[in-house]
Amino acid sequence: MRRVGAILHRFSNGISLKCPTHSLSIQRGVFLGSGDASLSSNSSNSSSLLLLYEEKHRDSSGYQVNNVRKIWTFPPVCMGRRSCKIAGRKGAQDAKKAKLYCRLGKEVVSAVKKGGANPESNTALAALIDKFKELDVPKEILERNIKRASEKGQEAFIEKIYEVYGLGGVSIVVEVSTDKIKRSVAVIREVVKDHGGKMADPGSVLFKFRRARVVNIKVTDADRDQLLGIALDAGAEDVIEPPTYEDDSDEDRSERCVAG
Repeated sequence: MRRVGAILHRFSNGISLKCPTHSLSIQRGVFLGSGDASLSSNSSNSSSLLLLYEEKHRDSSGYQVNNVRKIWTFPPVCMGRRSCKIAGRKGAQDAKKAKLYCRLGKEVVSAVKKGGANPESNTALAALIDKFKELDVPKEILERNIKRASEKGQEAFIEKIYEVYGLGGVSIVVEVSTDKIKRSVAVIREVVKDHGGKMADPGSVLFKFRRARVVNIKVTDADRDQLLGIALDAGAEDVIEPPTYEDDSDEDRSERCVAG
């Protein structure tokens, strides 16, 4: 099969290979039925390759005998560039949702560990429930993490900050929420080492940064300059408009989230 595949790849342009004892030729055609084929390459139907293998040898009587074998091969079905772009963007969106669900789940576990599973007495949990509804997070994720926090072996998540020097001495601050501090340190060290960085001493990087709030706003046909002016008057530093894609629907284009 490897030999036939190599021959198909080499002679897919219709070139014939002839040797003293056998010959091989490939022609493009359209498969019509059992034993019936049309060798017209201008057809708009799905094309195929016809492999003609001719073997010449002499029988016991000394007469030359020609054996011809026909092999049909069909090309794979391709969905096109647009489908590839949609699949790639969908994969990125799914990964973003998974990251969001994981972060919100950790916040739920921390809130339940601190104040209990009753949202009436736990204001932090009640705020998270409202946040789940606003972000259209499935209810089963909330219920699963509340049940997870009630388990005996589950520890509370702790927020830790690590300072890192990246490639070229770039200062990086890594903020994590973990229930296993030793495990998180080991994972961060491994990732930083694989990317050519190193861990920094406490306080050597953090002084270069300051914490800022980000507000997400849903707008419809808003003037960017007007929105920027309102945000700056309210104390914001900049307005960031998320990118748009060719495959976005009209609803996604008209109603976008702008972070200020």
